[in-house]
Amino acid sequence: MDKDQEKKKGGRIKREVIEMGVILAIAGIIYLGGWHTEVIGTLQRGLLATRIIQPDTSLDESEFRRANYNMPLITLDGERASLKDYEGKTIFLNFWATWCPPCIAEMPNIQKLYEDIDGTEDLVFVMLSLDEDPETARKFMDRKEFTMPVYFLTGRQPGVYNSTVVPTTYVISPEGNIVMEKRGMANYNTQSFREFLLSL
Repeated sequence: MDKDQEKKKGGRIKREVIEMGVILAIAGIIYLGGWHTEVIGTLQRGLLATRIIQPDTSLDESEFRRANYNMPLITLDGERASLKDYEGKTIFLNFWATWCPPCIAEMPNIQKLYEDIDGTEDLVFVMLSLDEDPETARKFMDRKEFTMPVYFLTGRQPGVYNSTVVPTTYVISPEGNIVMEKRGMANYNTQSFREFLLSL
């Protein structure tokens, strides 16, 4: 290898080391700044935009399970509530957290769905935060300008809603049946899902 080739190779290696250092520095800044969850969530939002991941709304009646309304809640404003308050209505129940990238990915689509059908008397959204500190969820909702109602559990979570996956979303019919369950993120802001909700 002549001196020119050695020089070029040395320059290329040096450039690659610098590039790797810059990438690691950016990753470190994102992580230490606490932005990694939102960055990952934003990247996953791109996947949702393809509409590949959608909720299954074609459950047969034999696959329905009975909802459990015995779930004490508290709002972001500290007001006591219960899932029982919404018995007889269609309930969109979403378990989420600010530390969950897939939750952050699907939230804008849920917000858009909420805006589009807000005011429908027999349909309610229960965005149930799993954050330990309610203030964390409040700051997140304010920063993102999300207006969906957020709740927290104040008692035991009924077994019918036990899931090791966050987010998990359930749709409860006015008759008290869980007619849809989606573990993991999905794009709910679609015409077909909107029609499904309103048809209940």
